[in-house]
Amino acid sequence: MVHPSELICFFLSSYTEKPVSAVELSCGAGPSHVILELGLPLLLDCNLGSSDTPFNVTWFKDGQLLPQAPGDRLRYLTNGSLLLSPTSADSQPPQNVEGSYSCVSASAIGALTSRTVNVLLASLSSFSEEPSPQTVTTGGSARFECQIEGVPTPVITWQKDQVTITDDTRFISLPNGVLQILKVTKEDEGLYRCVASNSARKNVSSEARLIVTTGSIDSPGPVVIVAPPQNATVVLGHPAVMECVAQGQPKPLVSWSRQDGKPISTDVIVLATNLVIRDTRRHHAGVYVCRANKPKTREFVFAAAELHVAAPPVIVHSPESVSLSRGNTARFLCNSSGEPFPVLHWLKNGQPIRSFRRMKVQSPGVLLINQLALEDAGYYQCIAENGLGTACATARLTVIVKEGLPSLPRHLTATPHSSTTALLSWEKPEYNTDQIIAYSVHYQFTAGSDIQDSSFAVSNDTTEYLVKELLPHTAYTFFVVAYSPMGASPPSLPITIEMLEDVPSAPPQLSVASTSPTDIRLVWQPLTSQHSRGAVTRYRVDYKDTVFSVELRGNETQFTLRELRPNQVYRLRIAAGTAVGFGVPSEWVQQQTVVRSVIFAPSELKVRTRVTTLNVTWQPSPNHTLVSGYKLSYREAETDRFTTRDRTPHTHTIRLRKKARHHLLTGLVPDRQYEVRVWAFDKQKDGAAAVWKGRTDKIHGRPSGPSSSPPLPPSSVQATANSSTSVWLRWEKPRFINVRIINYTVRCSPAGTTNASLVSYYTSSSLEILLRGLRPFTHYELAVRSNGVNIAGPFSSTVVEATLPDRPSTPPEELQLRALNSSSVLVSWRPPLEPNGIIVSYRILYTVNLSEPEDEWRNLSEDGGIFSVEVRGLSGGTRYFFKVGASTKVGSGPFSPVVDIQTPLPTYELDIHAVTGIIVGVCLGLICILLCMCFSFRNSKPRSVFTLYVTFTNGSRESPAESPKNNSSLIVLQETDDHLSTSLCSNQVEAEVIVHSELSDPSGREKEEGSERDSNATRGPSLSEDLYSPLSRPSSPREEVEHLQNLSAAESPPSLPSRTLTARHSEEAEGTRRQQNGDREPQPDTRLTNGFHSPKTPRPMLKPEHLEMEDSRHCPSAAGKAISAGLPSAPFVSPGFVHSTSAAHIYLCP
Repeated sequence: MVHPSELICFFLSSYTEKPVSAVELSCGAGPSHVILELGLPLLLDCNLGSSDTPFNVTWFKDGQLLPQAPGDRLRYLTNGSLLLSPTSADSQPPQNVEGSYSCVSASAIGALTSRTVNVLLASLSSFSEEPSPQTVTTGGSARFECQIEGVPTPVITWQKDQVTITDDTRFISLPNGVLQILKVTKEDEGLYRCVASNSARKNVSSEARLIVTTGSIDSPGPVVIVAPPQNATVVLGHPAVMECVAQGQPKPLVSWSRQDGKPISTDVIVLATNLVIRDTRRHHAGVYVCRANKPKTREFVFAAAELHVAAPPVIVHSPESVSLSRGNTARFLCNSSGEPFPVLHWLKNGQPIRSFRRMKVQSPGVLLINQLALEDAGYYQCIAENGLGTACATARLTVIVKEGLPSLPRHLTATPHSSTTALLSWEKPEYNTDQIIAYSVHYQFTAGSDIQDSSFAVSNDTTEYLVKELLPHTAYTFFVVAYSPMGASPPSLPITIEMLEDVPSAPPQLSVASTSPTDIRLVWQPLTSQHSRGAVTRYRVDYKDTVFSVELRGNETQFTLRELRPNQVYRLRIAAGTAVGFGVPSEWVQQQTVVRSVIFAPSELKVRTRVTTLNVTWQPSPNHTLVSGYKLSYREAETDRFTTRDRTPHTHTIRLRKKARHHLLTGLVPDRQYEVRVWAFDKQKDGAAAVWKGRTDKIHGRPSGPSSSPPLPPSSVQATANSSTSVWLRWEKPRFINVRIINYTVRCSPAGTTNASLVSYYTSSSLEILLRGLRPFTHYELAVRSNGVNIAGPFSSTVVEATLPDRPSTPPEELQLRALNSSSVLVSWRPPLEPNGIIVSYRILYTVNLSEPEDEWRNLSEDGGIFSVEVRGLSGGTRYFFKVGASTKVGSGPFSPVVDIQTPLPTYELDIHAVTGIIVGVCLGLICILLCMCFSFRNSKPRSVFTLYVTFTNGSRESPAESPKNNSSLIVLQETDDHLSTSLCSNQVEAEVIVHSELSDPSGREKEEGSERDSNATRGPSLSEDLYSPLSRPSSPREEVEHLQNLSAAESPPSLPSRTLTARHSEEAEGTRRQQNGDREPQPDTRLTNGFHSPKTPRPMLKPEHLEMEDSRHCPSAAGKAISAGLPSAPFVSPGFVHSTSAAHIYLCP
């Protein structure tokens, strides 16, 4: 069967008397480029298969609709085909014929669009490179090259002396326009030229002379690659050449390999020392390495080049046609391949699809349609395109509607209850209500690219639903669908509401800098709608050495704190507020005011890359009012290319006005890495520079148009520390490519930083970058984003990597010295401000001669966790110089500044033990002297004999009826105002001595205790000797008088109460005292802490009747009163105080 297009071509050929070529445009595979020969018509046939006879065919050129009568060179045919006639009366190439053509065919079912075909006029340009004269030694190699562009690709042949060179093993003609002559002889001299020809015309280059000289070829020489391989991009199916020409003596051996270790494909032809690929495929891509070895030696050189294989897009997985009931979900899948990776987009009935309520593109290759309706039926096409062409695939969607389904729910309303909840209510459908088994509530964002539908099932017994977990201050669109056993109803009419505001969920990203000694400038970015959760009406800035707050308007993005103190550390934070209130504040950021004014780097430095240009933009520096202008410098970034050539790149500096905010750099080299710096300056100095590093674009095919959706972030981001100041960052392309990616932006910031001014951005055209200039032993957060044409995607997930440790870059701080004595000094310090790692040790150097070399200083080493050390063995009265250095596992850092100290002169110092012994000895001596004085004092005083009235217990011997009287010794007790009794006696003792009981003679105490034990058997119980004096019972009045005459009395001091004393034989004292200990009431201790009795004695606890029952102890019933009013007068009276060491049987009665 003859195709209609073939018949059309036959009739057209007969009509035009010229052969007509035909190209069929469909949505399947086909050529992406068509060459239009001058004077030969071209027929474009629209054959999409939507129907046998399409109702309408429209044509598009370069995306614009072609009119029905476009002109003589473009004509519509009755069957919908388009005829191109490239004729020109003046034999010049016709205008407005070249371009991209596509067609749309519409029918009752829907519309389809074809793939795009690029129509190119046959042409041949001038030579961009022609042969150059050469002088070669006999036996060497000669090389000529021609470069020319043309459509179709021209064929290049070579001529010597205007005669075409025939095939020869020594003459190698490569497809890339290179002629190699091996083992040159004298006969090869002559004029060489190349001839380029294609269907358009033929072009001849200028001639170049080859001169062959005779020279010594036996002298050895180094191996040199005179023609190394070059990076090349070849379209799939076209030939590729990897050239390598090496020279040396003896002749070097040339070998090829792949850098990835894979074997070189068997279809690669080795032509002399070159690689030729006739039909390039995807597996040929890679880096090829040419190695030239000097025979029988290890001397070699190598050169490498990358072969990039570009391929037009191909659909590898087409969407499938489906028939679904209304209310169901349709899902179309489409995958493609190509190099560069093609951009995917979807069409419905020939029109681009934009995501809306029910229809959205989940990922570049997935189209999802929820809640199918009748209007969703039609043709859906997946279009993949890159710079080399387009490919498409078609699927048809049919929507089935059954009878008896419920009608749509009515009167849907939505009311926000809070910032995150909304109450929906509706009425039941008008028809088939009794068959409803459930409802489904659907909602999604009203605006935005990420329109994700959410739904909930609701039982049929309610027409209300409270939707929760919504976003504040966000517009939502709701609709409701009713379900019966047969299927779903049409969706209700949608309703859109905006949720209430809430406080912001995140603080602004704050950047701070001190612009002068008294100012700190704050800059922040406005919050996104996701974080603001309402209209931001104000900001609050908190700052402190003490806390202050400043409120600003919601449209502010910067603020300067003034009247601060120079060289002072301030803490700052910011919070955003809506009408509801303030959100969470940012973390505290520390900023120290500068000592003197500085010029800061311009902010927001951005560079838009092109093939040969860089468009540089920036914002003014924080203190731009102080600057006089800006300077911009650019240079090729330092790479291995410069180190191998032993030169550094040249820097170009441009001076710009103060108002300049952008500058265009032109005349750059494609695919070359550049470094751009911008800084402000004033009359005295230059400010800090903002730096950008990136690569100009590669020369690929025609770039695709801008896309509405941003590119996806890269995947598999990995960071590896390269040194103490650099990190290698590598990543892979996004798993789905929805737009053409031109380069990548890398974000780098110290981990945990809250200061946006510390965040750096880099640009890379490859899938890796070496980040330099980082701080040692610091964790960095790294992320990468993809950049399309005039659109940037989101950043990838953050990876954290720490740079390697390094030597400390600063010395230990606050070195302090303190002399402990003449031979030791305490050295203390603080860790370095920039340790660049874990400090493992400190080294302390000291000397007495500051001019000595450092290796002759005495040194000590301490662990890294110790911050002080005592240096011993020093000389007294000597000046010492100290310095301290820190070390990590990498090495030692700088030493601190030298600090000196003068040790004190040596002094004679007593041993602490000797001093203690001397003090103890002196004290003992003083005690002994005091005891001697007491004994001497007691024995030197006259003694007075006295008696007291004695009462006897039942059963004792009666006292005599009369007793001798001694009026001169009678005690007269008077009561004073302070309840103390004073003894009045004519024989009062002038000296009053009170001695602690511990000073008593120990031997005397032992005798006393012995005598008391002997008398225990004959006496009753007694009171304690600490509180009462024992009373002796004389056997006769005479013995009593004799005994009492041996006692001495002392006058009682006025501060103490009078005491009544009774003497008795010591044989009865102990027994009576022991018996009384168990019966007496406890008395408070009246002794002072120094061992003496209190000058104020408490009242006695014993009653008079109790005293009458005692047999050996008598105490006054009240201070200053007689013991008993009914007792007979005592024959003898003594003064109130008695020496406490007179005898063991003399006691002081309280």
